[in-house]
Amino acid sequence: MIELFPVLLAGVAAGALNAIGGGGTFVALPALVAFGLPPVTANAVSRIALVPGAAASAWVYRSALVPVGATSTAALTTTSVLGGGAGACLLLVLPASSFEAAAPWLLAFATLILACGRPLSRALNRILGHSVGMSPRTVLIGQFVLAVYGGYFGGAVGILMLASWSVGLGLDTAVGNPMRVAQLAAVFLSASVLFLFTSDALSAPLLLTAMLVGAVAGGFAGAHLARRLPARLLRGVVLATAVTTTILYFLRG
Repeated sequence: MIELFPVLLAGVAAGALNAIGGGGTFVALPALVAFGLPPVTANAVSRIALVPGAAASAWVYRSALVPVGATSTAALTTTSVLGGGAGACLLLVLPASSFEAAAPWLLAFATLILACGRPLSRALNRILGHSVGMSPRTVLIGQFVLAVYGGYFGGAVGILMLASWSVGLGLDTAVGNPMRVAQLAAVFLSASVLFLFTSDALSAPLLLTAMLVGAVAGGFAGAHLARRLPARLLRGVVLATAVTTTILYFLRG
């Protein structure tokens, strides 16, 4: 059990990072690989283990959840679950390598949008003379596409969500962060259930349990910390996480 303590700590760190700004996978996955798991198995274990942590964060954030435009939270969450499941099904028949080359560039674009989203949205409103806010149908279509990407590849899909909501609706990053966490849990829920039956994640039950317990603790504590951060600081943390994640993806590729 003492040997599992580093995995537990990695789960705590990953859960907390996901609750505050994202990027928890960059802690969880290397820790599992360092412990001896094959990369494919480690990816499945980390996906499954981090979902309860995201759910714990969403529970803490429940009173801070705000609708994404005029779209109901129930419709958005249902779309995320369905899209995540569809993406996970695609992963069973198609290789994820096709997204690996594009992921850093997608993240770089999303980070730029995240940094300039609200000013860009306001500028478009002034130029056009009316709001450019996305309709509920457009929001749901975009969310389904992102959820499919999240279930299929999963690379920082939360950053892409925030970028989309920022430029399309002018939603503040700090205000939208709780909904990002809730939708991440929804996207990965169906994918994780599928991985339980199609991967060999259950071949390492102790590692899975240690990572899961740590992620729940970290997700719970991280969400409480994020709720106490000033909005400007939280926006800075989310943007810094996006920049760091983008750099790490370029270095990894």
